[in-house]
Amino acid sequence: MKLHTLKPNAGSTKSRKRVGRGQGSGRGGTSTRGHKGAKSRSGYSQKLGFEGGQMPLQRRVPKFGFKNPNRVAYKPINLDAIQKLADASKEKNITIELLIANGLAGKKDLIKVLGRGEITAGVEVSAHAFSATASELIEKAGGKAVVVG
Repeated sequence: MKLHTLKPNAGSTKSRKRVGRGQGSGRGGTSTRGHKGAKSRSGYSQKLGFEGGQMPLQRRVPKFGFKNPNRVAYKPINLDAIQKLADASKEKNITIELLIANGLAGKKDLIKVLGRGEITAGVEVSAHAFSATASELIEKAGGKAVVVG
């Protein structure tokens, strides 16, 4: 076997359709585009979502809901994740920088601590917000919940 002898299997490839090459080719005249109309012209391109004049889906379906521009989105971090971090790092202060460094939040995220899981380490946790359950459990474990502005 040599590179110059390689070719595809018989019947696996088709030759391209050569249109507009005279009547004798069988594809002259209208070049397989039918008669007249927008689709027969060069430069034709259908508008996105066009359904042949039928009312498009995007306009048939009603508008719904809205996006609140004043919504504040917090990155949730649960107590079990903070407990794991406290065990691994042996830190007494769990700061936002420490959470970011350990990949629990991004540097632009606002962090809210939620109350899932248990915490036994008496650590001082800094975050942008706390749920009532989370702050209660942190203080019960001998720690402190500090809200950062």
